[in-house]
Amino acid sequence: MCDTIIATKSATADGVAIFGKNSDRPVNEGQHIAYFPAAHHAAGSRVKCTYIEIPQVEKTHAVLLSKPFWMWGAEMGVNEHGLVIGNEAVFSKVPANKESALLGMDLLRAALERAVTPHEALQVIIDLLEQFGQGGNCASHGESMYYHNSFLIANADDAWVLETVDKQWAARQVEDVYSISNCLTLGDQWDMASPDLVELAVQKGFSKSPGQFHYARDYSDFIYTNFGKGRARCATTTSLLGSQKGGIDVRVMMGVLRHHKDENFDPQAAGIFDVDVCMHAGFGPIRASQSTASMVVHLDGDLPTVFVTGTSAPCTGIFKPIWVDASLSALGPDPASTYDPASLFWSHERLHRATLLNYPERLKTYSAERDELETRFTRDALNLAKASARERADFSARCFREAAQAEAEWLKRVEQIPARRRFLNASAWAGFNRKAGMPGVR
Repeated sequence: MCDTIIATKSATADGVAIFGKNSDRPVNEGQHIAYFPAAHHAAGSRVKCTYIEIPQVEKTHAVLLSKPFWMWGAEMGVNEHGLVIGNEAVFSKVPANKESALLGMDLLRAALERAVTPHEALQVIIDLLEQFGQGGNCASHGESMYYHNSFLIANADDAWVLETVDKQWAARQVEDVYSISNCLTLGDQWDMASPDLVELAVQKGFSKSPGQFHYARDYSDFIYTNFGKGRARCATTTSLLGSQKGGIDVRVMMGVLRHHKDENFDPQAAGIFDVDVCMHAGFGPIRASQSTASMVVHLDGDLPTVFVTGTSAPCTGIFKPIWVDASLSALGPDPASTYDPASLFWSHERLHRATLLNYPERLKTYSAERDELETRFTRDALNLAKASARERADFSARCFREAAQAEAEWLKRVEQIPARRRFLNASAWAGFNRKAGMPGVR
């Protein structure tokens, strides 16, 4: 379960478009920030994606990605031209393809590497989708997830939503704010669509006639779309953005990604079917995933300022600034599915999982400092946006170091607050921790 949001320049406080996404993935699936430089490739060469090879292009752009460790593709990312994309799992009456093809995350990375503008990215995804299809297991290590994909694609001046069902697709330009989640959102209006989108729905009996066709209603499945509560989360983020239209800034977008529907939220008390924008795992099939990475992008021209947690649960983490052209801080080894305290993702898991043991009281011990630190990072990063790459890289490195030092101190503080364990939630997390080889969480 994920949420991806955009506020175009007409909806923000400073006239600069802002993108955001929470990537919700399996609990122990490490996700990391990865940079791939621009490159030239020999004519006729091919590139190995997660499952299949496709023809490589002559030149690929530099990209900054947030990606699960085991796949070629990414959940979200931005390229050297200020193009940003996030994807969502969507579920349809048309069964997802279980044979090896391109993952939605592969399509996302390919578009960032090959396109300059949102419209070009649309065309890259559509062409690859129609030629190679989407499919294959979207999970690793014995788990299974199969789905179609939707995409939010934007730069400083333009934004599009693209929603796919197998090789069918529809796209619409975004005017001010938009949100996609684990549900189709387009109805009977779009700017572009595959030629047989409506005809196929009528042939399969999804729609009674072309005149009555409604994309989201007619193609959506019932079980996953409803139990995943994608429509409810989409409505929540749309409402949060809409209520602040004209005043949206980077901190507002971070707040939307941290949103919990209950002011007195406690993940241990949440029901087995409860999901939220800031998603926390727990007992039950619907709560087997959580927000494992978050990103906010201030789309200022060709050189956007990117804010990433590099960690799970944005409510327990800190957004730090990075730039595509400035070398990444030393983030330690790429995380995998087992505990490695040297990696950014897993070092944060000590704080995250300890906080969950008494979320209302333990979060209070550091949330104000988190906000203060993050506010300073954000303000100073935006002020440095036109500085040299070296200055920005040094600043980014300082932010990552400060965040790590703060989290280490917060963990000590958190562990002084008595833990509370509810049986079902504690059982679920004991299983997650055992599989990851996590040391005792207290």
